[in-house]
Amino acid sequence: MDLTESQAFLVLNALPDIGPVNMRRLLDRVGDDPVALLASSARELEQVKGVGATISGTIVHWEDRFDLAYEEARIARAKAKFVTCREPSYPGPLREIYDPPIGLYQRGDYAFERPAIAIVGNRKTTLYGQKVAQTLAGELMVAGFCIVSGLARGIDTAAHEGALAAGGPTVGVLGTGMDIIYPPENLGLYRKTAANGAVVSEFPFGRRADRQSFAMRNRIVAGMSAGVIVIESDVAGGSMITARFAGEQGRQLFAVPGRIDQPTSAGCHQLIRDGAMLVTCVDDILAEFSYLDGLNPTPLANKEDDDGGTEEGPPMAEEEARVHGCFAGGAQLGPDELVGLTGLGISQVTTALMMLELQRRVAKRTDGRYELC
Repeated sequence: MDLTESQAFLVLNALPDIGPVNMRRLLDRVGDDPVALLASSARELEQVKGVGATISGTIVHWEDRFDLAYEEARIARAKAKFVTCREPSYPGPLREIYDPPIGLYQRGDYAFERPAIAIVGNRKTTLYGQKVAQTLAGELMVAGFCIVSGLARGIDTAAHEGALAAGGPTVGVLGTGMDIIYPPENLGLYRKTAANGAVVSEFPFGRRADRQSFAMRNRIVAGMSAGVIVIESDVAGGSMITARFAGEQGRQLFAVPGRIDQPTSAGCHQLIRDGAMLVTCVDDILAEFSYLDGLNPTPLANKEDDDGGTEEGPPMAEEEARVHGCFAGGAQLGPDELVGLTGLGISQVTTALMMLELQRRVAKRTDGRYELC
């Protein structure tokens, strides 16, 4: 069967048991020619380190294991495409890692022209974590970055939503085939992400999630990004795997601090102790990147509010706006006073104050009271 280079990459990408490291060694053996690799004999293939009878048999008998025509038809029906590592639209930073995927399935027309920042964190998250993820994602999008995450529950969802609310783009990286939406309640977010950016996966149609596929997904999340921001992660969470990949791949690593008695903040605090950049606002991230050639993120633009003044960042949530309004006229207020003025609970007030601090709308005084910035 005569194959094009793109078809050969599609076949190789779908074959089980090979793995990205062995794939790289095999392609090096044949001069980086995927068509020649599929035409190789078992004896030739087994001369490559790490390749035995199982892998060589998979490649030599690939037509018995993979229906190329059927896969191409599924790609067409899904209005997707398979982007090989040779194509200009393949994410440039991903080519730089040790074990890049040889191709990506993609839905959406985003061409990866912006520098990317990954935002990852726990699936079980707090309101504070969700709001921080949404705020940072929105402000980084305005500053010229594309937000990358894994379309999972929790922080991933909040990051994608924050980027979309600010106008996109955002990229979701799946740990499954393109036809499997996990978690299922994110179907709407999946569609919005594809419409305003891209959804990508290295896995063929029908591949279900497992422990290995999520780890492989995490290396792509870190690999296509200039930096990784971790928000609310326990010490054994999947986000820590992404952080490890970021370190191995030479990416900038950031972590947002949380409450010291919150288990889902323990991973972030460990990362900060180990040298990750502590993040309290978007300026911490922009300052870290300001010296890097090629990124040159633009400062956040001020926008005029209804009264002709300026307001930074995305719109305030209802509770934040109620708390913020109490500071009109230069008032200096503590949390207990704000409870009485707003009618909100103390936890709602403290969460709103944290978010207003992150947005640089209020500042905490040395006496514990707050005032407008």
